[in-house]
Amino acid sequence: MIYRSKVKELQAKAAIMLKNSGFPLTDSEIDSIAVADFGLGKPECEGAQILTLFATDRISAKLIVLFNGQILPEHWHPPVGNDPGKEEIIRGYCGTVYYFDDFSGAPATPDVPAGKSSVYTCRTRLDLAPGMQVIVPPGRKHWLQGGPEGGCVISFSTCVRDILDQFTDKAIIRTTEILED
Repeated sequence: MIYRSKVKELQAKAAIMLKNSGFPLTDSEIDSIAVADFGLGKPECEGAQILTLFATDRISAKLIVLFNGQILPEHWHPPVGNDPGKEEIIRGYCGTVYYFDDFSGAPATPDVPAGKSSVYTCRTRLDLAPGMQVIVPPGRKHWLQGGPEGGCVISFSTCVRDILDQFTDKAIIRTTEILED
């Protein structure tokens, strides 16, 4: 859980990054930037700022902003009924975002929060600079981390079922609880 003032602070910081990138956004879109803390209460460390551009029953697009060192925790998109799970294309838009899985990049020793190496098991890294992209098949574990200046990726995916994402860290709660100051 995080306080409303922290949400507003991180929304404003993400809005500045997006405005500076030149991506056309409306004021209402900027106001709708979601701040996720994954129930861990430390969004600057393990969290993300997410702007859903659109989401239909079949496809979605999101801007995911990660600040320097900020981690979107390791997760995967499980099957749902007869559907194999969400497929996702993650494309670098501005700055650099590190993408980790066990298939797509060079072996790396990631910088993870103290005592949490067991919940960040993916150890190959692909640097998603502007124009670089990776296709994440259903069920593949992956996680993201903001590079030295932070960065933003565009996520295109099949049917959005984010609430069903599975996380390696069992302490994670997918829905962020916001407390009033």
